Amino acid sequence: MGPPAGFPKVGKSENASIFGNDTHTDGYEDLRAILDEAYAQSSQGKGKERHANNLPWDKQPILQITRNVGLGYPTGQAAKKIYESCGMVKREKREAAVQELLGAIVYAAAAIRYIRESEG
Repeated sequence: MGPPAGFPKVGKSENASIFGNDTHTDGYEDLRAILDEAYAQSSQGKGKERHANNLPWDKQPILQITRNVGLGYPTGQAAKKIYESCGMVKREKREAAVQELLGAIVYAAAAIRYIRESEG
């Protein structure tokens, strides 16, 4: 099962990506497709609907809370989502598990952003 309706479908059969159109194959098409899905979930789907408040990603609660409480917030949220996805797979809720894992990717990205902005 691919991404939900309205989300970009990318991968081996289609080369459109948040990273730009790419006509060559490098063996990482599946990874790119998954990263595109995580981006879409955050920028167009549940993340935007529930958390964006018309703010750019770096001004949303995912990073504002991280700045207030530290790196444990996004890494803990990612770990929680990964843990929950395992239970969903056991209950045959595979697409829900995928959605949780995409959310974990977004939290991991928030952790990376926080680490990088804390460097300077």
